[in-house]
Amino acid sequence: MFAFLFVVILGKLISTNCQLFLGHPRLSGPSEALVKAVVDFHCELKNHSQNESILLELFKEGNRDKVLGYYTSLDEEVAVFPMVIKLYHEGNLECEAKVQNNSNIKPTVSNIHYLKVVEPVKGAQIVVRSEQEEFFEGETLKLQCTLAAGNHVSYKWLLNGQLVSQSSSHNDQLLINRTTSKDSGSYMCVASNNFNQTVFTANSTEVVITVKDVVSNADISFTVLKEDEQNYFAMVTCQSTKGTPPITFSLYNRTELVTSTTSEERDTIFKVPLLLGQHLGRLQCQANNTDKIAYSQWIPLEVVLVGGPVMMHYDYDVGENYAVISLRFYCKAAKGSLPLYKWFHNKTLLGDQGSFYRVVNQPPEQSILLLSVGRSSAGTYHCEVSDSFDSTNTIKSKRRYLDKEVLNRLPVWVVAVVFGCFTFLVLLVSACCWIGVPLLPLLKRNVPLDPWSVFLFLFDLREELQVGSSSAVAKEETMADAR
Repeated sequence: MFAFLFVVILGKLISTNCQLFLGHPRLSGPSEALVKAVVDFHCELKNHSQNESILLELFKEGNRDKVLGYYTSLDEEVAVFPMVIKLYHEGNLECEAKVQNNSNIKPTVSNIHYLKVVEPVKGAQIVVRSEQEEFFEGETLKLQCTLAAGNHVSYKWLLNGQLVSQSSSHNDQLLINRTTSKDSGSYMCVASNNFNQTVFTANSTEVVITVKDVVSNADISFTVLKEDEQNYFAMVTCQSTKGTPPITFSLYNRTELVTSTTSEERDTIFKVPLLLGQHLGRLQCQANNTDKIAYSQWIPLEVVLVGGPVMMHYDYDVGENYAVISLRFYCKAAKGSLPLYKWFHNKTLLGDQGSFYRVVNQPPEQSILLLSVGRSSAGTYHCEVSDSFDSTNTIKSKRRYLDKEVLNRLPVWVVAVVFGCFTFLVLLVSACCWIGVPLLPLLKRNVPLDPWSVFLFLFDLREELQVGSSSAVAKEETMADAR
């Protein structure tokens, strides 16, 4: 009796426990969808008790507080969750299954299904994020592309219609360190995303960025303007070879500001009263288009009139046959701050360049006339020097005639040197011959020609001569006695 009762109770418990377990539902649906589109997700649970109603609910993974959809299945029906897609739907979705009205059966969860939500891009706009409102070279340019709508976006940056290097592009931002004037131009960002092989694009309006070049060190120079016999002016030119206008130029005489002006060009001219022959100070230009000031060198404000004498000399180059092939004339005045050089050939004024010559001016030091030697270049040359601002004071050099024959004729001093060397060689050979005759006996007796050996030889020779002389005297005396 008790055994039978135990078996019955045990069977009921086993039957109940078998029904306590639900299989895992399967969630399916699109993997991507557009915002505001209506799509269906399906959740299916098989092999559950036919007598139980199953509640199927759709959630985002990890968030059970917000139900995205629900469905009650009575006979293994597939749950359908219609959804109007919104941005927050993107992520991992899951379906939960649980038996209604029976909390003893543990709910089960489906597989994870990832949904990508695409919002087409629109309303692209560039915002300048840089600290400065231009920019000067060396500063950092930072642009950001903002959107009215859109996600999963890729960005391209264009400068004057050309793609900007990817090294400067960082998704929705463009960052250029150490800008130069080459970074100036019209910038545009192009934002795009895609859905189901359809590409959505939004172009921003163009933003013009100007990167200014900082002014380079200024150059300073001046010419003289003669208005009449009494009034002269220094026309001082201040110039920067680099720098984006407007540029403010200032002229200083020592520490005193003479004048200042702002120019839309990279140079300007100041008019300063001038007294000839007097030192009126030292001038310097300052230029700036930012907080940085560029300086020129200091130059003396002094004009010395041209004075003589005017010296002219030349040198030349020779070819393989030692004939003169080219010539350089140099013209230089003894003094003068702003000299004007002129070259003449047979009293004809020469220009800057001709068929056989070229003029190279190196003011104020000198002027050089380069000549190729030939028939056309033969003639008389001279130069004239005057003040560049007044031609009334003109000084001429001496005239010099040159042609190919004159240039290739040996100078007198060369002839003298050659003749002198030849005479010296003749005398040297003669002296050697004169000295060599007494040394013949030495050579015959194989006597070394060092000083000591020659001395011993001469000493022995002297003794021999003395002995021979004594013998001759004794012989003569004997013969006399015999007679």
